[in-house]
Amino acid sequence: MSVDNKLLVAEDSETQTVYIRSLLDRAGFDVTMVANGRLALDSLRDSLPDMVVTDLEMPEMNGLDLVDAIHSEFSQLPVVLITARGSEEIAAEALKRGAASYVPKRNLESDLVPTLNRILQVVHADQANQRLDRCIVSSTTEFVLENELSLIPIMIARLQQSMRSYNLFDEGQLIQIGIALDEALTNAVVHGNLEVSSDLREVDEGKAYHRLIEERRQQTPYSERRVYVRSCISKEHARIVIRDEGPGFDPKLIPDPTDPGNLEKVSGRGLLLIQSFMDDISHNAVGNEITLSKSKSAVPA
Repeated sequence: MSVDNKLLVAEDSETQTVYIRSLLDRAGFDVTMVANGRLALDSLRDSLPDMVVTDLEMPEMNGLDLVDAIHSEFSQLPVVLITARGSEEIAAEALKRGAASYVPKRNLESDLVPTLNRILQVVHADQANQRLDRCIVSSTTEFVLENELSLIPIMIARLQQSMRSYNLFDEGQLIQIGIALDEALTNAVVHGNLEVSSDLREVDEGKAYHRLIEERRQQTPYSERRVYVRSCISKEHARIVIRDEGPGFDPKLIPDPTDPGNLEKVSGRGLLLIQSFMDDISHNAVGNEITLSKSKSAVPA
């Protein structure tokens, strides 16, 4: 595992430098030694290794300060500390600040190389996964949601992150898509599964509306129904299908959200947002499933 992996080691003691280099040379690492944190940073800015190993106590810049600097400037670079007896609290602080692990000086011979190899296995696996991510041309994910409104923003964030990984939309578009999904998912839970009319939102300041939602979340058959979400995301478009287990409705009876007479209605506002933010929406014949689609925008010349 260690062959050809480059290490930068910061150690001010000449005796320890010789000892550590001999351990790492025997393990097949390509090792560069420097005497303090300042020199370590200079070396990093010239050429990045696979990992940094640093003593805690050094002149000019100690190991803790070096961890801070590396975490700030080279956040993906793992750092392993060499700790002396009595420096446990400092080591714990360094781990909080971003160090990957530590090895006590008294255990260098038995633990240093195995510790470095374990960390490199994790790093290399993550790098391989990132390379694989770039090969993905599409992904399909399915969710089954209970009638819990607090789950909706969490699931939307998951879908937005997936779209973000494909570089499909800018952040403004992702926010708009999130709003459209929130409207559609809330409709599926409240109006679909729980069969609570949006008209109640205009009565008693919405108190009856929210009260009925909570009551039906505990009552059969409403409480047993689920919302099914299927997302198909590629480098070119996003398609989300949302289906509830309610009785559905006649899609032909949906009021035209662009009609000025419907803009003030609660249902009209939700539909207008969905239609405005998505390229295409459609319902199934039963009226308990909606499909929302949006394609990647053309990049202006």
